[in-house]
Amino acid sequence: MDERVGTRPHKVTLLNRGIGAVSGVRDVKAFNETEIILETDMGMLSIKGTDLHVTKLTLEKGEVEIDGSVDSFVYTGFKEPSASGGVFGRLFR
Repeated sequence: MDERVGTRPHKVTLLNRGIGAVSGVRDVKAFNETEIILETDMGMLSIKGTDLHVTKLTLEKGEVEIDGSVDSFVYTGFKEPSASGGVFGRLFR
């Protein structure tokens, strides 16, 4: 089953590596000046950089705005649909 069905749209925008907005956010797990960790509808999102700040948080709408100097965005934890329902899954039961 695809976990993305029925979720809010997920969008990441970044202007000049300094001002950003993320939608489809479920929760802010942690943040400090070098990393912001967000739980999104597409998995966990780690934003790394320097002088990072969460400037606006609206969890009801699933939106977060950030500023600082962004170095990277890394997604983890999203499970793609398993192959168990596919041809190989049926062959190797």
